Amino acid sequence: MRQLPPLAAVRAFEAAARHQNFTNAAAELNMTQAAVSYQVKLLEERVGTTLFRRERGRVLLTDAGRAVAEDVTRAFDLIDGGFGRLRRDLGATLTISTTLTFANTWLAWHIGSFQLANPELAVRLDADHLLVDFASSNADLAIRSGHGDWPGLHADLLLGVEFTPMCSPAFLARHGGKLTPSDLLDLPLIGADDPWWPYWLGEAGVAVDPCEMRAGIRLDSQASEGHAAMAGQGVAMLTPFFWKTDLAEGRLVQLFGQVSTRGFGYWLVVPETRRHLPKVRRFRDWLLATIAEERES
Repeated sequence: MRQLPPLAAVRAFEAAARHQNFTNAAAELNMTQAAVSYQVKLLEERVGTTLFRRERGRVLLTDAGRAVAEDVTRAFDLIDGGFGRLRRDLGATLTISTTLTFANTWLAWHIGSFQLANPELAVRLDADHLLVDFASSNADLAIRSGHGDWPGLHADLLLGVEFTPMCSPAFLARHGGKLTPSDLLDLPLIGADDPWWPYWLGEAGVAVDPCEMRAGIRLDSQASEGHAAMAGQGVAMLTPFFWKTDLAEGRLVQLFGQVSTRGFGYWLVVPETRRHLPKVRRFRDWLLATIAEERES
C-alpha cells in the first residue's frame, strides 16, 4: 500500500521547487502565496524534515528538498504525459458505428463536410448490422435504427423510417410503364422476405400472406437492394430519404405515392458518460443540422 503525503501539498512543493519562489508557484497554481507556504509546511511536518530554507525574502531547497524535488518533478511529468496522451487519443479520432445502409446511402456521401470543418479530427466509420457494445468497443457514438429506447444511452432522433417500392426506369418500361400495387406480386421483388413488403401491400389494399410472397433476390442491406434495383434486377422497398439524389437524377423511380412506416427511426446514440466530449458534441451538432437541412430541401 502506497504511503503518499497529501497530493495538494506535494503539488505545491513541486511548483515551489521549480520556481525557487513561493509567489511564482502560487501564480502557476492559482493559489495565494500563503496557501503555498501552508501546503509546504504541511508536507514538511508530514515527512519530518525541512525542505526549504527561507532567507532574505527568498526560499532555497535544503539537501533533503533537493534530493526529492527531481523525483517529484519527474513523477508529475509522467502523470502529465499520460493524461496528455489520453487527451490526444480521445480528441484525435472520432469512431462512428453505424448500419451498412446509413453508411452507404447517406453518411459516406456527407461526412467529408464534417471532416473539412474539423481537420484536426480523424474520422473512422465502422459499418455493420450488430449493435455496438460501448463497454468493449472504441466507438464514440452510434447511429442505429429502432425506437430509441436503449438503456444507458442518450438518443437523438435523426429521421423516421419510411418505405415505398422503387425500381429503375428501364425495369418499369419493360413492364408496361405503369403498375398497380397488385402487379407487384407477379414481379421479381428484391428482399421479398422483408416484413415491410406485406405491410406496405396491406396498406395499399392488397392482402397477402407473407409465406406466399414470391421468392426474389436476398441481399444484406437496403443499400445493396437499392443498387440492385438501379441495375434493373427488380423492385425494392426503399426509404425515400436515402435515395433522394438517385430519384432526382432518374436512376430510380418511386412507383406509388403511398409511403408507409412502422414507427422506427434512425437515432444518434451515445453513452451518457461520453455525450459531452467536444468531438462528440461537434459531430452531433453537425449531423442534426445537416439532416434537418436535407429533409427540408
